[in-house]
Amino acid sequence: MTISEAVAIVRPTDTLAVPLGPGVPGGFMHALGDRDDYVDLQISGALMPDLYAVLTKPGVHYRSGFFGPAERFLRDAGSSIDFVPADFRRFAPILERMRPRIMATAGSLPVDGWVSLSVHAGATVDEIHRASADPERILLVEVSEHFPRTFGVAPHEHRIHVDAIDCLVESDRTPLNLADTEPTEAERTIADIAVSFIHSGSTLQTGIGGIPNQIALSLAASDMGDFGVHSEMFTTGLMRLHQAGKVTNKKGTEFDGFSPTTFAAGIPELYTWLHNNDAVRFLPVRIVNSPELIAKNRNMVTINGALAVDLAGQVVADTIGGTQFSGVGGHEDFVSGPGLDSSDRSLICLPSTTMVNGILTSRIMGILPSGSVVSTPRHQVDTIITEFGVAELEGRTIRERAHALAAIAHPQFRDELLASGESWPQD
Repeated sequence: MTISEAVAIVRPTDTLAVPLGPGVPGGFMHALGDRDDYVDLQISGALMPDLYAVLTKPGVHYRSGFFGPAERFLRDAGSSIDFVPADFRRFAPILERMRPRIMATAGSLPVDGWVSLSVHAGATVDEIHRASADPERILLVEVSEHFPRTFGVAPHEHRIHVDAIDCLVESDRTPLNLADTEPTEAERTIADIAVSFIHSGSTLQTGIGGIPNQIALSLAASDMGDFGVHSEMFTTGLMRLHQAGKVTNKKGTEFDGFSPTTFAAGIPELYTWLHNNDAVRFLPVRIVNSPELIAKNRNMVTINGALAVDLAGQVVADTIGGTQFSGVGGHEDFVSGPGLDSSDRSLICLPSTTMVNGILTSRIMGILPSGSVVSTPRHQVDTIITEFGVAELEGRTIRERAHALAAIAHPQFRDELLASGESWPQD
């Protein structure tokens, strides 16, 4: 089937769901923009890897579970787009209840009749299989030679037979190219501090950005090793750690011997490395992001970011001034999971300041601005790191937390924060 023929299957009034960014069938999504007859096309997705014209069309409404540059542009341009707040793993039951008529995803070229779901399992993989088994629904898979053939773990094989696919189309689309971010001087310092919490034998979770990438590179060049990996996202940095021979995955769990993940994104080399590589396995997000399974890993250390933290330890990670910037993702899961085991650590890393309208502004705040949305509550938070040091919050009183956080703020703001901490938060 051609992509044009596949596009014709979509009704003017219809429901369509696609995976988070790396799993989006890009050729199909671009081709949907060639039509102008939409009446009420409801599209569910997250972190679109490109600006698809269909999302700007009258009669099309996009429900996103994670904002990226495309979503922010569409919102600011006045397109019909809304954010759906939920943990990444909760989108699986949300999709099951929604039961979109069309499920569309990317995959690798068939081998012996089987299509690998490539670099994304996420919250859509179960619904993909349900759609394929339902005669009233349509499963569309866009395959490309550029998408790697990857593997799962029984009973989650991360593949689907061509006979179960309603619309199989081929394109020359390439996976999302997520270039390495060069860390700032502050981020390098934060990474160095974070590395001090990691030891040989630790199991690691990291995300994207200058800090986690620098941490992975530092560990790859260090004398440490025998690491495990259990990460929602598999990144270029985690590939470097594997390539350096630092990963043994002796985690003491059912996932020993490989790195479980639910999606991958990085530079083109990452996708080449992942092809036919069973050292990394793709599993549904409900499994990878389960706090209970995260806690079972040997010496788990999770590394996540934040946009702001108040003196109580409340973390803002996905909004700026109450306006959606990114998404919830697995932030709270990978903060709460390590809290279930005394040997595990959860590190939240952020530069102490940012520029707002040309004014140096502290990311450590006495009180969050009106309208701020908390991503991770104070009672889940273990450790906050800035370039000025570490605030270990778990087990500390409200007053002790406030003083510890003020101490790692930029020196320009410490006195103000200490004064604020005398009046709020209170016991």
